[in-house]
Amino acid sequence: MNALSAAAELHGARAAPPPAAPEFADILPRQAKTVQGTGLPPRLVTELVVKVLHGSGKTPLPALSARLKLSVNVLREILNQLMAEQQVEVAWTGDSDIDVQYQLTAPGQRAATEYLAQSRYAGPAPVPLASYREVVERQSLRRPGAPRPERAQLAAALAEHGFDPALRDVLGAALHSRRALLLYGPSGTGKTLLAHQLARLQQGAVALPYALLVERQIIQFYDPLLHQPAPPLPRQQEERRSWDARWAICQRPLVHVGAALAADMLDLREDAASGVLRAPPHVLANNGMLVVDDLGRQRLPLADLLGRWLGALDQGWDALALPGGHSETVPFDATVVFATSLAPDALLDESFLRRIGYKVGLGPLPEAAYRTLLRRACRQAGIEPDEDAASRLLALHAASRRPLLPAYPHELLERISEFASFAGATPRLSAAAVEQAWNSMFAACAAPTTTGEPS
Repeated sequence: MNALSAAAELHGARAAPPPAAPEFADILPRQAKTVQGTGLPPRLVTELVVKVLHGSGKTPLPALSARLKLSVNVLREILNQLMAEQQVEVAWTGDSDIDVQYQLTAPGQRAATEYLAQSRYAGPAPVPLASYREVVERQSLRRPGAPRPERAQLAAALAEHGFDPALRDVLGAALHSRRALLLYGPSGTGKTLLAHQLARLQQGAVALPYALLVERQIIQFYDPLLHQPAPPLPRQQEERRSWDARWAICQRPLVHVGAALAADMLDLREDAASGVLRAPPHVLANNGMLVVDDLGRQRLPLADLLGRWLGALDQGWDALALPGGHSETVPFDATVVFATSLAPDALLDESFLRRIGYKVGLGPLPEAAYRTLLRRACRQAGIEPDEDAASRLLALHAASRRPLLPAYPHELLERISEFASFAGATPRLSAAAVEQAWNSMFAACAAPTTTGEPS
């Protein structure tokens, strides 16, 4: 899904402030000690155990526990039943009661073939939808007392943009309200970068399920490309052994979709490779931020997209269609940021503009802010700043009437480094290097002329 990507590091990105330490003991369920305590049908747990044993052969009990994220007690309950049915047998035992390996018998192999024909999923045991709803609500940024970015943090994170305090206040109010935000302006004004920087201001780690169970359908949720692990605190390392292991502790997610977003991506989709359902991007963004880039260029009518997501955002939930014609409501708890290079009045009618909480226009930088951005970009690239070269760059802008857009300094410095690398030299910011990079970006290349007869 190339329209869906993790929050990659962008030019000029700043690190987020240290995350607040959530009390996951108050958020997550305790590790279940019985099958009933998992909230899952025993048959489903049995099928998962058999499929894992089928793929792994002789499997140590701790390895089975790590694979399925279920406690040893839960697995023993299932394994004892399977041994009574002669589908599983003990392949090896050691000195301790946990030092034991299991394998399938011939009847167990036949059962595994039957289960795999129905679903090839053999990963972590899913979390019931009801449990997921509760956890999303407990760690929502809309709840009273949830962490909010302070004015000083916002100013530090956005210093390179050269925003005046009034504009920063609008962005801060949008983050505090958790209402939808529209960033608009010409290409190159840093809308995507700004959205990602705002996402990094969403403090704290969150718990995300590896998989969800919705009406007997397993939905794969955790995506290592989207959901970045949060570094555990020492106390959490000790307490985590008592938490339900079916949850991963991650940074608040940032999910980015662009022009390739299509109508079928708004609902559950079956993954042909694994045979399981995949959650749509707005659900993967729960408790974090959803950035919708290139608004108005998606492969579905804009009214359908906004009608679906803005309505779901207002309600706090969305209805997902399941195979067989049923639907189920899931939480929709994300900060939504739209970004577009199109004029809002031409793109959206008055009703949609009103429903989007905040609108922020981005444009060219003042000269002083542009120079500051160039100096910062030089430091990040390991290139010594040079004011004469900066003046030459500003002169090129003036001569060509190109606006001072935030995207240009980073792009120019990349090209300066590439030219220097090709020449086997150290990259330097000089008037000549600036002109060479500028011409490679903007100057039209004259077609070569030939003389004589064509060959």
